[in-house]
Amino acid sequence: MDLRQIDLNLLVSLDALLAECNVTRAARRLHMSQPSVSAQLARLRQIFGDPLLLPAETGRGMTPTARALALGPALHSALKDLESVVSHQPSFDPKKDERTFQIAANDTAMVVLGLPLIERISALAGPGLKLTFRNPDVGLIAPQMERGEVDLLLASERLLPPSMKTRPLLHGRFVMAQRKAHPRGIGPVDLDAYCALQHVLVTEIGGSMRGYVDETLAALGRQRSVVVSVEKFMLVPEILRYSDYVCTLPSMLMSRFANVLDMFELPFDDGGFGLRMAWHPRNHVDPAVSWLREQVVGLVPGQPT
Repeated sequence: MDLRQIDLNLLVSLDALLAECNVTRAARRLHMSQPSVSAQLARLRQIFGDPLLLPAETGRGMTPTARALALGPALHSALKDLESVVSHQPSFDPKKDERTFQIAANDTAMVVLGLPLIERISALAGPGLKLTFRNPDVGLIAPQMERGEVDLLLASERLLPPSMKTRPLLHGRFVMAQRKAHPRGIGPVDLDAYCALQHVLVTEIGGSMRGYVDETLAALGRQRSVVVSVEKFMLVPEILRYSDYVCTLPSMLMSRFANVLDMFELPFDDGGFGLRMAWHPRNHVDPAVSWLREQVVGLVPGQPT
């Protein structure tokens, strides 16, 4: 039998007919007219090649055939299972459920949000909840989120795929950092001095010697000297401590190393930077991913949940 020729409504009606063995009572149960149910019974007889229900010898009601008696219990069970699937409301209990969250976060997001998130999750969740972090790849992140390989992306606006749902989290400013006792001194840095210094660049694009700040300077008709390019922010404090290089990074990152680095306002308007959270529309109502998003938002002062 080709299941494509069977309307699910016909099976629901058959279940009612087998339960009532009476077209009138089945029609009331289904909130349908008697002629409509009679027409459905005729269609069912054609599909199954069996009368299914025959007039009772007493003249009242109907008697199921052997085929109908065999169909009845399995059909009713299948319909109840289907009803359960359709009516099921998914839930998530971080203390009891098992789930591995896949999070993509760039360096800034990892330090500012990822580390506090790990601490928060360890306090709120049970042993079945796990976190994995990866670096977002501009060329791969969209298909990874499409395939469900990444549940949540924490990154700057420029890394967010346009097809995802997003929420702003933080907005900050850039500063220039140098080692303590740098020969430049600790006075404010002007634009000429900034451009003349040797810079360390942190970029997600491995091997690149040009970043966001360089684009901003180019718009001003200026250029700086980038002499070292790394992919990881955590390398910067050690590089600066043992050289006369400088680096421009978000202040919220640099402030963690105030004991070994001095920070200075930039001599131009860089526009600042923003951190956002992104997720695939498919996960918008997933209770587990919704809970994870709430935890991230809870880490940001002043953010409504």
